[in-house]
Amino acid sequence: MDWLEAVQQLRHEGQPGVLITVAEVRGHAPREAGAKMVVGRDELWGSVGGGNLEASAVARAREMIDAGVTRPEFSEAKLSPHSRNQHGRQCCGGVVRLLLEPLPARPVVALFGAGHVGFELARILSRLPIQLRLADSRAEQLDRVRLADIIDGRADTRVHHTLLGEQVLEQLPPGAHVLIMTHDHAEDFALCDAALRLPQRLGSIGLIGSSAKWTRFQAQLAGQGHSAATIGRITCPIGLPGITGKEPAVIAVAVAAALLPSLTLAAREQVSS
Repeated sequence: MDWLEAVQQLRHEGQPGVLITVAEVRGHAPREAGAKMVVGRDELWGSVGGGNLEASAVARAREMIDAGVTRPEFSEAKLSPHSRNQHGRQCCGGVVRLLLEPLPARPVVALFGAGHVGFELARILSRLPIQLRLADSRAEQLDRVRLADIIDGRADTRVHHTLLGEQVLEQLPPGAHVLIMTHDHAEDFALCDAALRLPQRLGSIGLIGSSAKWTRFQAQLAGQGHSAATIGRITCPIGLPGITGKEPAVIAVAVAAALLPSLTLAAREQVSS
């Protein structure tokens, strides 16, 4: 697998990484300028020269991943037999300058329900650098022609036609954001119940609906054994306060605006599994 495929794999899996490039070579070095490698939490792809040069760069890259560093940085190594290095000596005689570029994990948003509001919300979210999961039990709502504008957006969009949205929930990584807005209150309730039972902690859970709907759901969730604190992890109604209007596009804008600060924070902290 080359470095570009490795970057694509990390993005697909929602994992952070660091792209290391030989930016400059002065004198002799094991690799030429432009050589690249990709560092993940547990895997490596490619090489920038091996030895202390590479081991030190990999160690720093993993420190950047753990710390959630988002800014690129340079590292310079002297390949001299007289240089004292942590991982051994390299006697090529040259100097190598490396560029370490963070590859943050994209935040994950799972949207259950592609009806009028869900469709408009998906259109907005698809313009953001996120992973978007769009699920619905109705095949016609997920028609590729209908969703063409969403699928072609900036987000990595995956479409799930499933009668049991809980199966999609189970596949979400920790920190994922869930928005529940199906056409059926029974589906909404089943998804709320399942989301609260997940072993991994979600970033947020939002439920579309009125205060009356939420009052009813709280009583039903309590009847299923959920504590008040657990039920409190669900936000309902959803949307930025102060934005009024019942048009689907207006509701979608309000919901996206309320979610945006969490997505920015998730990207900065590189939330991943």
